[in-house]
Amino acid sequence: MELTLLGTGCPSVDLDRHAPPNLVDGGPGARLLIDCGSGVTHRLLEAGCPGSEIDALLLTHLHSDHIVDLFQLIISSWHQGRDRPQRVFGPPGTRKFVDGLLKLWKPELNQRVAHEKRPSIKALSVEVEEIFGGDTLQFGEVNVNVVAVNHLPVKHAFGFVFKSPNARLAISGDTTYCPALIEAAQGCEMLLHEVLIHRELPVIEGKRTVETVEAMQAYHTVSDQVGKVAKEAGAGTLVLTHFVPPKFDKESLLDEVRRDFDGPIIIGEDLMRLPVSS
Repeated sequence: MELTLLGTGCPSVDLDRHAPPNLVDGGPGARLLIDCGSGVTHRLLEAGCPGSEIDALLLTHLHSDHIVDLFQLIISSWHQGRDRPQRVFGPPGTRKFVDGLLKLWKPELNQRVAHEKRPSIKALSVEVEEIFGGDTLQFGEVNVNVVAVNHLPVKHAFGFVFKSPNARLAISGDTTYCPALIEAAQGCEMLLHEVLIHRELPVIEGKRTVETVEAMQAYHTVSDQVGKVAKEAGAGTLVLTHFVPPKFDKESLLDEVRRDFDGPIIIGEDLMRLPVSS
């Protein structure tokens, strides 16, 4: 199994760190895109896996930085010659979102289909399956456990634990410190976890208030907690991603996380490829 970090940033636009989707490649039938934020189709192409080759899209939750490029994935995959519908697995509300998105773009799609006369329009169909915490999904040889995490006030937010014949990978999604995720990730070879670096978020007049900072910390895992999560989960390697803010002091972050976790720690970078094996 291989993990590719397609983006390691956040809603704050950064030229080096795109939105936070990831690619999990578990072999035939298990090329899985996790989330679909801004720029994801470009990153997929850079990673050598165009959207036309994705077996399924798994959504952690319905915040815009995780779903905003879904239509771009659909239309670009069609242009790339995809010969099957997109499969989307996401929380309650996903079907309504997808139906609304396709309705919005229907006039443009109808015009393209009629004018471009491509050999198939299967790729323009979307098969949605809404999922819940505790569900298990199967793609090829990869088993995926859906874990309900705490990203309130978002009602439905998930992490995922991927199990192949030779490895386990846990992806946190957006969450605070979450005992359910820690339990589900026990003994995983790799934990990919979001992090909010609180000391790098000063109050800035006209941009960020005290209340803003407190609200952000209330539904993300702050940098002095993420090492505890990895330690309690018994993770082999901790990979940090979805950095808030996207610009930060890397050495200071590593020093902070190492206070609690003494295993390998990787500061994620866009397009980083990481083998996951036992």
